[in-house]
Amino acid sequence: MDAHEISPEDPSVTLDSGFPVVGLGASAGGLAAFEAFFAGMPADSDPGMAFVLVQHQAPDHKSVLADIVSRFTRMPVFEVKDGTKLQPNCVYVIPPNAHLTFGNGKLQLSEPVAPRGRRLPIDSLFRSLAEDQQDRAIGVVLSGTGSDGTLGLRAIKGVGGIAMAQSPDSAEYDGMPSSAIATGLVDFVLPPVEMAARLIDYLSRTVLKTSPPPVALSPREEISWQKIFGLLRAHSGHDFSLYKRNTVHRRIGRRLALHQIESIEQYVRYLEATPAEVRALFRDLLIGVTSFFRDPEAFLVLEEQVIPAILAGKASEAPVRVWATGCSTGEEAYSLAILLAERQAAMKQHFGLQIFATDIDPRAIEFARAGRYPASIAADISPERLSQFFIAEPGGGYRVKKSIRSTLIFSEQNLIMDPPFSKLDLISCRNVLIYMGPELQQRLIPMFENALHPGGYLFLGTSETIGASNESLTVVDHEAKVYRCSSNPRLWSARFRQTRFFTPGSGPEAVAAKVPIGAKTSLRNLTEQAILRQFGLAGALVNPSGDIFYLHGRTGMFLEPAAGEAGTPNVIKMAREGLGRELAFALRTAESTGETVRSWGLRVKTNGNFTFVNLSVSSLAGSAAGEVPLFFVLLEAVPGEANESALLGPGDSTDERIVALQHELQAKEEYLQSANEELETSNEELKSSNEEMQSMNEELQSTNEEMETSKEELQSVNEELAIVNSELQTKIKSMTQVHDDMVNLLGGTGIGTVFLDLKLRIRRFTPAVTTLINLIPGDVGRPIGHVVSNVVGYDQLEGDGAAGDRGTDEGGAVVSAAHSAVPNAQ
Repeated sequence: MDAHEISPEDPSVTLDSGFPVVGLGASAGGLAAFEAFFAGMPADSDPGMAFVLVQHQAPDHKSVLADIVSRFTRMPVFEVKDGTKLQPNCVYVIPPNAHLTFGNGKLQLSEPVAPRGRRLPIDSLFRSLAEDQQDRAIGVVLSGTGSDGTLGLRAIKGVGGIAMAQSPDSAEYDGMPSSAIATGLVDFVLPPVEMAARLIDYLSRTVLKTSPPPVALSPREEISWQKIFGLLRAHSGHDFSLYKRNTVHRRIGRRLALHQIESIEQYVRYLEATPAEVRALFRDLLIGVTSFFRDPEAFLVLEEQVIPAILAGKASEAPVRVWATGCSTGEEAYSLAILLAERQAAMKQHFGLQIFATDIDPRAIEFARAGRYPASIAADISPERLSQFFIAEPGGGYRVKKSIRSTLIFSEQNLIMDPPFSKLDLISCRNVLIYMGPELQQRLIPMFENALHPGGYLFLGTSETIGASNESLTVVDHEAKVYRCSSNPRLWSARFRQTRFFTPGSGPEAVAAKVPIGAKTSLRNLTEQAILRQFGLAGALVNPSGDIFYLHGRTGMFLEPAAGEAGTPNVIKMAREGLGRELAFALRTAESTGETVRSWGLRVKTNGNFTFVNLSVSSLAGSAAGEVPLFFVLLEAVPGEANESALLGPGDSTDERIVALQHELQAKEEYLQSANEELETSNEELKSSNEEMQSMNEELQSTNEEMETSKEELQSVNEELAIVNSELQTKIKSMTQVHDDMVNLLGGTGIGTVFLDLKLRIRRFTPAVTTLINLIPGDVGRPIGHVVSNVVGYDQLEGDGAAGDRGTDEGGAVVSAAHSAVPNAQ
């Protein structure tokens, strides 16, 4: 069947809004996948769907995709023109160098805006298909490299459509199918030849084609629904019974069709027997339609009105608290962080940004925490923001920079059951309330009011509202659904206050750990321990940096835990006031000289009083060569009556003590001077190293960007070449078949024919002509005049060949004769 062209103004074309639309996306290796897909179509019935094919193509290459696809299917195949209306049981193919979207039941073409190598035509089609067709949208990702189609499938799933992907082992290039499968959103993973039959079976069973659920359920049906909610609650701790019944009905209807189950009662039994299906249903109910800066006009209101107003009243370093509820995989939360960071930079101030992003889906939270997204997010984020806030990953895709990631805290939270955050400047709750019933909405709106600062903002989805009876929230922008808390919010309703907040599995748990008793202690060890306890000495085994390997005795009088993050304990950081400086000096001296260093009568502050301490640092001779040297720090508290003698030393006078103190002071001054000089030297070296590292980092970043650009361009060219090569192989195969058919035709007619070139040399001949002219295979390439004819009285062979040459447009001649017409052949 030949490909067709269809005019958008054709009055005979009418749009039937009741049929599903299937978008098929492919790149390299897609031609074989398209052929296999349509080969699986039933030969005796129409599928009742429209098919739109998008393949990455070279923009300057004339595509023959429509002609090739028309050989695989009996359905009409059209190359899309701008404004083409869809009909069921037809196939529509994207033309080269075009951007294809779907809107108002029509296919729309435009010039591609993104540079070559960064175009994502499959994502664009799938997203527009989801927006226009809702639950009638079906997305199929076939062979190809990269991740195009992944975000589009997420959009289709979000509106209740179907997502399919080619099994990676059946794909020539598994990049695109693998990326789609990794989202966990794909309903069917199949070879292309099996997809059509499974899709037709699904659509014949799906509950989506039936009427909505009745307002009043029978007692038996109500019991089945409550069992489903109970199973979900037992699995996840979340209650879906107050969600909109139509939404839950559609999601459960999809599961029935996927598993070819006829009734809700059968599905309940299937859930009870299959825990994995409970998890799958839970994920299906949580499908979130999200993207970076979704609804750009609404985010523009945040950027130009809301965020400047929030930060204008803040002092530098003041906290800015934002709560992104139902954050799904984190795109919206990161979008808010980017807007706040940009405004903060524009004001040349720094604020304590705290963005709490929550969702009830643990898998989505884990994905958001990682901060890694496919390359297709470039369609939603400007190149400037991509380079400023994201890092291109070597394997493809982008990772959120640490400067943005550090401002967000992701956590699993149930809006209905868990306590909210407080003192918030902005709450973003987009496309969450729309799935909840009126009772839940009446609970949540007052909670948001109470969680906001007076003057804080509430940001809802474009299809959501706060209700008509609200008194505390005033409209900032009606279209963007932005509200401001204009006064102290009222307390939550009594019904909401009675809600029991809890987080399943939360709370401290006591963990008992028993330490096994070692082997029987030797008499030598008992004796040594008794001596050590008798003298009451405390000590620590450390390395040259002061990191503690072993503590002995009661060291609490001399050491205390350092403030800050817990790490490797360090004796210098833990030293109490009056001990740290001397300890560091002694440890350093012992390392450089290898001798034991002693300091007597150090005045150490302990619990508000001062204790005199004798310090000794010695190197351990037992340290093996090549290993880090170890030192033993010995600490001894001097009893009260011996403090004076500890300060003076045995036999010292007061004058000698003064001299000793002067020497000690001089030594400390010299130590401080040396430390300051070393510090200055280290600072200079670090500054020089930092400048070199910055220069190297800039060069590497520039090189990396150039390589990423080159890689994307090469990948795009490679995909285009693979597609062109596939089309050429198909053409060669077709030409080979035509050639074989022509040879068989000429051989079977019995007409002797000689084919000549422009110089009247023999190119080929048919077997029948050998009875008229003495020809053998070795004569190919010889002039026709050198060949002798077997026809009596016929010597015009060369002249007839020259006359045939003048009559052809292609160059060359054809001389032919029927054998039966030459009776005088010898």
